[in-house]
Amino acid sequence: MTPNDCLFCELVRSGSHILRADGFAAFEDINPKAEVHVLIVPERHIDTFRQIGEFPPEEALRMLEFIVETARFLGLEDYRVLCTVGPSAGQTVFHLHWHLLGGRDLGGRLPALALAEAERED
Repeated sequence: MTPNDCLFCELVRSGSHILRADGFAAFEDINPKAEVHVLIVPERHIDTFRQIGEFPPEEALRMLEFIVETARFLGLEDYRVLCTVGPSAGQTVFHLHWHLLGGRDLGGRLPALALAEAERED
């Protein structure tokens, strides 16, 4: 996949962002699995987390800090952050992205499992 035919690259370029800063963007998931379900993507296209080594360490750190900044911006104190890697884990859009899930008490629920199932159905 290239940035020219990648859905998330297009959303970064022209989508409705919740927050955008320093090479990263956050936007609402179109099929939420929690009260708050936000996707966080780097502007720079890489297919999966397996390729995280392509980011210089300071850029990878900024990405993680942006996830925390997004959670803070949304008023989340407790939340889950997950990343699916590969089709059998449920990844359907091959642009590195993080799911930020929060809102009501997630407790023992595992939205990650529901998320992987839902992504396979889409």
